Amino acid sequence: MERRSLRIRRIMASAMTAVALCVPLAGCGNSKPTVDADGRPIVTIRVRRNVTDNPMKDTEYSKQLETACDCTIDWEEIADSSWGQQKAPKMVANDFPDIGLTLYDPTDVSRYPNQFEDIGAHLDELPNVQAFFEAHPVARKMAENSDGQIKLLPSDRGKGYRVSATHMFINKQWLDKLGLKMPTTWDELKTVLEAFKTKDPNGNGKADEIPMNIRSLGFGLWSPLVLLNSSGVVTNFMGSSASSQGYYVQDGKVKSYYTSEELKDVISFLHGLVAERLIPKDTFTRDDSQYVAQTVNDGKTALTGVTFGWSAYSEYGNSLANQYVSVPPLKKTASTPESDVKWDYSQDATEFAYSLSVSPKAANKQAVYKIVNAMYGEKLSVEGYFGSIPTTLSDDGNHTYTIDREKAYAEYPDTRAIALQDRFAGWVPDDATIVNDDNADQVTEANKAVEDALNRVDPTGDVIPIYVRPSSDDLDTLSDNNTSIGNYANNQLAKWVQRGGIDKEWNTYLKNIAEPTLGLEENIAIWQKYYDQAVK
Repeated sequence: MERRSLRIRRIMASAMTAVALCVPLAGCGNSKPTVDADGRPIVTIRVRRNVTDNPMKDTEYSKQLETACDCTIDWEEIADSSWGQQKAPKMVANDFPDIGLTLYDPTDVSRYPNQFEDIGAHLDELPNVQAFFEAHPVARKMAENSDGQIKLLPSDRGKGYRVSATHMFINKQWLDKLGLKMPTTWDELKTVLEAFKTKDPNGNGKADEIPMNIRSLGFGLWSPLVLLNSSGVVTNFMGSSASSQGYYVQDGKVKSYYTSEELKDVISFLHGLVAERLIPKDTFTRDDSQYVAQTVNDGKTALTGVTFGWSAYSEYGNSLANQYVSVPPLKKTASTPESDVKWDYSQDATEFAYSLSVSPKAANKQAVYKIVNAMYGEKLSVEGYFGSIPTTLSDDGNHTYTIDREKAYAEYPDTRAIALQDRFAGWVPDDATIVNDDNADQVTEANKAVEDALNRVDPTGDVIPIYVRPSSDDLDTLSDNNTSIGNYANNQLAKWVQRGGIDKEWNTYLKNIAEPTLGLEENIAIWQKYYDQAVK
């Protein structure tokens, strides 16, 4: 009853906020015109973006979409930093755009089902989307709900992004200078880190090297807990996956990382590194800027030996990135069978993302679906993500496109300023080649070291697939329980990494985390139910 009351209070609070926002506007209904001065239908597209300084309405991409639909597009662009505050009030006020791009997730659909069109009922009008689903069955599984309806379309930014979201990097220049080999086990890694600390590998005569640097401790992006894969426990630390909530699968049974012996071993190993000052003692108290200062530094002298991240360039900057390479997944011990070593299986989430929604109340549905189909065509998909043709991108024929580095990367090391980038909706097919997509090239290079380990992962037997999706009520239960579990367990894990004591306190911890009031067993049962439905 307490949990139900809490949910009701949350809903009421959001509703009151939405009412307060509506009053000054003299009503929140849709009073906008549905046709332009020339009688062409108007379609509203609302999108959240990293950068809003270069309006989408001014791009060739937008003009080509308007040609495809014979309509006028009214773009509503919202900065990421603002959408987090606006999202809930807008939904409570039934303020949904004709087309939404990267605004909503399956949880939103579950809570407001009548505000999302069943796009699946219109697939005959969307041949490009049908071809996308045929090429990528996982994307269709992501899209379909338990009733077979499709209320959110995933996007696909191309084969260059079918990679694990997390890689382990090491300074190869330091290894070579000290005559060290690439580590293959945890013990060998520790030996390398000790050398990084004491033998001045950056050559500046100062004891300023940070052997290993980590951002934080948790089941999320770029976490050192990917070392769980050293013992065959597969992670998928991306987005709102079951893995990111602390759950995995072995032999068809859902389990929790929190209670695994493998987690205990990883925490013990990390504590050993902290105890010897091979990982900074202030890891859990410093801010992001301090981490960046230790990895990028001045762009001339490397300070950090090992980190976990997306690509060497995103971790260390353009000037230092060439010193670093990806580490093939480590064995826990020399006797660990190679076949047991896996890696973070997050490539479905990095390639695909929930992106496009359609409002059932859209005034000009025919134009809406012409836009959607056009978005999922090859050329407009490429333009939506990378930039308009011919402004910043050239069509070279034979499914090949070249990004103009000087124009596309003038402001940022990617295309966020002149395109929708990962806020787009579309499908970049596998036979499309994007020349000068530096982001994809860099992360693809980083991924080579982990590909063998990823190939050893059973995508339905070792991990709860990304398309396994609980109901709205069960998601609420999972969320409430995860808060209680995390408040207890995460503090314990951080304490053990910094101070030690896990061996003495582990059994008491297992007893406490199994308390029914925390809900761990309830959450495992929920994930087991949906996992069984999806894969058996």
